[in-house]
Amino acid sequence: MFEIKYTLVQKKFITNLALLLFLNFLIKPFWIFGIDRTVQVEMVSAEEYGVYFALFNFSMLFNILLDFGITNFNNKNIAQHKQLLTKYLSGIVVFKFLLAVAYFIVTFIAGYIIGYDSDRFYMLLFLSVNQFLISFIQYLRSNIAGLQLFALDSLLSVLDKTLMIGFCAVLIWGNVFEAQFKLMHFVYAQTLAYAITLLIVFVVVLSKSEQFKFKFNKPFSILILKQTYPYALLVLTMMFYYRIDAIMLDMMLDDGAKQAAIYAQAYRLMDAASQIGVLFATLLLPMFTNMIKNKERLDELVKLSFGLIFLPAIALAIFSFTFSNEIVELLCKANIDESANVLSVLMFCFVAIASTYIFGTLLTANGNLKILNKLAIGGMLLNLTLNFVLIPIYKAEGSAIASLVTQGLIVVLQIIIVRKVFDFKINYRFIGTIGLYVLLLITLVYVVENYITGFFIQFILFLFISLGLGLLLRVIDLKKMFQILMNKEL
Repeated sequence: MFEIKYTLVQKKFITNLALLLFLNFLIKPFWIFGIDRTVQVEMVSAEEYGVYFALFNFSMLFNILLDFGITNFNNKNIAQHKQLLTKYLSGIVVFKFLLAVAYFIVTFIAGYIIGYDSDRFYMLLFLSVNQFLISFIQYLRSNIAGLQLFALDSLLSVLDKTLMIGFCAVLIWGNVFEAQFKLMHFVYAQTLAYAITLLIVFVVVLSKSEQFKFKFNKPFSILILKQTYPYALLVLTMMFYYRIDAIMLDMMLDDGAKQAAIYAQAYRLMDAASQIGVLFATLLLPMFTNMIKNKERLDELVKLSFGLIFLPAIALAIFSFTFSNEIVELLCKANIDESANVLSVLMFCFVAIASTYIFGTLLTANGNLKILNKLAIGGMLLNLTLNFVLIPIYKAEGSAIASLVTQGLIVVLQIIIVRKVFDFKINYRFIGTIGLYVLLLITLVYVVENYITGFFIQFILFLFISLGLGLLLRVIDLKKMFQILMNKEL
């Protein structure tokens, strides 16, 4: 009976992950490589986009003031107690507007201290509005995920990008407006798409709630602050060592805008790949929370999810390291060699970040926020220190190295802590399989690079053989997944 119940949990994870990945692979690659790339490479100068990228990251630094850990807290609690939706919705919505006021004040004071001019402040204003809209959408979607409505949440997860693609396509290729395309048009399109998405998601959540009152509840807000501040601290510190790189490049170097642009060109691919990890975490947080509450086994779901994300992550990292110049040449027109060097480092960051979305999510679901906060604070201090040392010497590549060291150390410590907290046995066979898979990938990429010609042929060949090796070695156990989907006992 327990095995059947556990199999159903795995089936829910696999089927909903498949839908989520399908929808996101259908929409988001076109946004990243069709729209965002076109704007960066063809519509504006590299320096202008570098300024946008630095300001975008700056607008995210104090993003925690918009959320204060509410999204993760709400997701976890709604997953455990679905009846709390009606009680939480009214109080949290009003509270988030108050948090937004604090966010705008802090962000613009920080911008003034740094010395941003009026043009940068104007762009920062709309980028900050976008952050507010994104934060609100994520909170509302946490209710849907907490209710285990994963298919609906999957559809809503791509709504904003679908709207952006439509708006930006009209601006870029529609020839509807006589005015020349400017970077701010790109920002305006994002603002409009987020606003429409927020309205739609809000209506959906309202339909799941018994009532809603737009009224400030001071005791409730204080209670939420007390319960969410550990989540807030965690997100704040993680945001700093995720997003500080481009800002420090822009501030510390005479050619800061150019170096930020070089970093942005490589970061685009890493950030796009990292969205896979976000999708995993979106599904796993409420699932882990439910399983912990019901005292169900966790080791098999952890192994399954890790295998599913590690296989493409390490394969993509090894391929990107070897063919970084060819990849950047497809995506960019300027600073090819510099961006290629950054890309070859950043894609190994993706392996660490992807793994963090498994083990960090498990610790979050278990409420081990004190441990996670200590790790995050240590990671932030390490990243800042490494950036101060490496940026003057290696510029954009120095920031990439700082990120790799930080992310790698964090995930190793998370794995050690997970094993201790949950008393997982060391699976030497699985570890050995992972090691063998990595060695075979290194051998494969060497053969492909030296004996196969044509980049697209090299990529397709590497893609299919690496997938085949993963299935053959059972990094991903295809037979077991099929049994789960067919509702068969293992």
